[in-house]
Amino acid sequence: MAESRIKRWLPRSLQGRAVLILVLPVVTIQLVVSIVFIQRHYEGVTRQMTRNVAQELSFLHGRIAAAEDLARARAVAAQLGAPLGFDVDLDGAATVADARGVFDISGRTVASELRAALPWVAGIDLAASSRRVIVEAGTPHGPARIGFDRRRVSASNPHQLLVLMVGTSLLMTLVAYLFLRNQLRPILRLAEVSEAFGRGRNLPFSPSGATEVRRAGHAFLAMRARIERQIEQRTLMLSGISHDLRTPLTRMRLALSMTDEGPERTLLEQDIAEMEALITEFLAFARDDAQELTEEVALDGFLSGVVAASARAGRPVDFDPGPAAGHRVRLRPAAITRALDNLIGNAARHGSRCRLTVAVGPTDVRLVVEDDGPGIPADRHAEAMRAFATLDPARTRGRGAGSGLGLAIARDIARRHGGGLSLGTSADLGGLRAELVLAR
Repeated sequence: MAESRIKRWLPRSLQGRAVLILVLPVVTIQLVVSIVFIQRHYEGVTRQMTRNVAQELSFLHGRIAAAEDLARARAVAAQLGAPLGFDVDLDGAATVADARGVFDISGRTVASELRAALPWVAGIDLAASSRRVIVEAGTPHGPARIGFDRRRVSASNPHQLLVLMVGTSLLMTLVAYLFLRNQLRPILRLAEVSEAFGRGRNLPFSPSGATEVRRAGHAFLAMRARIERQIEQRTLMLSGISHDLRTPLTRMRLALSMTDEGPERTLLEQDIAEMEALITEFLAFARDDAQELTEEVALDGFLSGVVAASARAGRPVDFDPGPAAGHRVRLRPAAITRALDNLIGNAARHGSRCRLTVAVGPTDVRLVVEDDGPGIPADRHAEAMRAFATLDPARTRGRGAGSGLGLAIARDIARRHGGGLSLGTSADLGGLRAELVLAR
């Protein structure tokens, strides 16, 4: 639980994490140096300075205590106090209590050192003034109030060292960030080109950067060229298979046309038509659309064209182009048309009503095809999207089960557009709900 909370606050990008890895040690070193080294160093200096002042106070207190009377003690205090930098008051009226500011860290060291070196100290006031230290000393002539400059016992704050350390750290962090960004730029460019290739766009790319990044770039270029060659070879092979399979079917259809009309001829013609439909659908599934170039199209006009073509084929679709108006998206028109045609065909085959809705988000486009047919059970959604899957015959309602490739083709096309296909149940129509997600 704690680990997930930490991950939620960590940067997600490689550049952000690299900057964090760079800045965190620098900040940690600064804190360690500031707290451990600087504090201990200046605490030691404060202790040494306080001991020197304590010796002078001890000397002054001894001379005052050795005076014959109060008048002589005041004369000694006036004679020795000024040269030593002390203000001595022997009126005996005021009482000094121990006092120190909340944030006076060095004051603790000053008070402890004075009490350890001067057992006759009755009170130490460090709070009355930030620039003065007032010490009450017991003498045979009454209490003595001795004041002196605070700078004599406290080391000055290390402002110059801290400013120099922070300034140098910021400068080095900036320089390291610039170098780091220069090293990350080829990785980000490689990710951009790879993502574009997955969506059917071949962007120019030249490997650069560190040796390891260059190796990854050259490996990507070799992989892209190999995939393009395989696609080209498979397209040529499928074209040949299509021609070879359709030729005997054409001869069979020609031979049947010369025979007498009858039930057997009708059944054979239906079988040939079904075989041709299966061949066409199989080739559509096997054909890769990666070589089809993407185009930027007006979404409302494109979908209206698909719906109009479906209506001309006898499959009317309820569609409101309003949510898609004004939006332009980049996609492979032929591939998306094929995917929607498959989904609409399934809806028309298994139901009496079909509806197409669209939702445009900042990062994706969602095309939803719904029908009022029997639907597909939730536990069989994954199976329905597998190639050549055959589900319960009840969903066909006697209208032809198809080849089991329609949903598989639509899913693969959506994946090539950086999205996916999900199935569910229509909330109001009650049939299948197929959601085609395309990345923008």
